Amino acid sequence: MTGQTPVQQTGARGSAVRTCVADLEAYSPPTDPAVLAARLGRPVESIIKLDANENPFGPSPLVQERLSQFSTFHVYPDADQRAARAALSEYAGLPAEHLMLGNGADELIDLLMRAYIEPGDEVLDFPPSFGMYAFNARLCDARVVDVPRDAEFAIDVDAALAAITPRTKLILLTSPNNPTGTIMPTADVRRLLDAGPLVVLDEAYAEFAQADGQGYETMIREVLDHPNLVVLRTFSKWSGLAGLRIGYAALPTDVARHLWKIKPPFNANVAALAAMVESIRERDYLMGTVRTLVAERDRLLCELSTTGLLRPHPSRANFILCDVVGMDARDLRDKLADNGILIRHYGTPLLRHRIRISVGRPEQNDVLLATLCAIAAEGPPA
Repeated sequence: MTGQTPVQQTGARGSAVRTCVADLEAYSPPTDPAVLAARLGRPVESIIKLDANENPFGPSPLVQERLSQFSTFHVYPDADQRAARAALSEYAGLPAEHLMLGNGADELIDLLMRAYIEPGDEVLDFPPSFGMYAFNARLCDARVVDVPRDAEFAIDVDAALAAITPRTKLILLTSPNNPTGTIMPTADVRRLLDAGPLVVLDEAYAEFAQADGQGYETMIREVLDHPNLVVLRTFSKWSGLAGLRIGYAALPTDVARHLWKIKPPFNANVAALAAMVESIRERDYLMGTVRTLVAERDRLLCELSTTGLLRPHPSRANFILCDVVGMDARDLRDKLADNGILIRHYGTPLLRHRIRISVGRPEQNDVLLATLCAIAAEGPPA
C-alpha cells in the first residue's frame, strides 16, 4: 500500500463531478489526418484535409523563418502581451488596452462565459452555429436558449429580442457564420446591442469576406462605442496559424478589466505570439492566399452542384455548406474518407443531411470534384 487514499468509485453521474459536466456531451472534433492515413495505409501527405476551415497554403514562409531563428523558447511569454498587443493594435485599428490575446478564440469564449455566467443564467445561440458556444455555456451550467435560423440561415431578430429575459447574459453572434457562411447585417447586430445583454460577435472568417469584393463591414472598432460588445477574431484561418492557436478579442475596457483577472498568465505561447507579429508584417502575402481561396470558393460554388450529389449554399467564408442529395450525408463523408478526403458532417437535426467542405488548394479541389463525380457514378447502395 502506498498510503494514498483510493479514488472513490461513483455512478454514471458521479458524486464528485459537477452535474453539468457529467451530463455534457463531448465535443466532436475533426479527424486527425494521421489516423485516416494509418487506416488507409497511405502517407499522411496524401490526405486532403477539408474539414476544419484551415488555410491549406499555411503561414508565410517568413513566419517559419522567424520561428527557426527564435532563441528564447525557454522563457515564459509576457503575461501582459505588451509587444504583441502593440503590433495587433496597428492591424486591428484599436488601442492596445482594448485587445486581449488568447489560446485561440475558443479560450476567449471560455473566459467570457466564466466571467459573466452564473449557474442558471441564459445565453442566446442561433443554430446552426459554432458548437463551442453551447458547449462552453453548458460547462458553466447556463441554459442555452436556441433561436433557430430561417431557411436562408438568417437570424430572426424579432424572435431573438422576444427570447431575452432578465437572466440573459450573453448573445452569441457570428459573421460570417460557421457552418453556414452567412453574414449578419450590422443593423441587426445593433438592434440586439440595444437590448442590453453582452453581445459577442465572432468575426473569425472576416478576412475572407473582406477579400471577396461583395462588401463586408467589420464591427471591431464599435467596441469603443458599445460597452456591451465584444468582437472575436483569429489568426487560425486567414494567416495559417491554426496549429499555434492564437486568437484575440476586441473589448470595451470594463469587460477587458474583468477578463484580465481570470486570464491564465501565460495563455498565449511565445511561438504563437512571434508568428502572429510576423503575420501582421506579412499581411499582403497572406491576403494573396486568402484571395486565391475566395476564388476557389466561388469556383466550387459553381461546380459542386454539377456532381449530382450536392446543393451548395452561398458562402462568404472559406468553406461551403452543402445539402446532400441522392444519398445519406454520413455515407458520403465516409466514402470521401475512404478516398483520402476529410470533410465535416454533423449529427444535429438541422445538419444531418448536410456536409461542410473547407476550400482547398486548386489541385485539392480538383481531386474532390473528380471523387464526387466518381461516387455519383457508382449510384446509391443496393
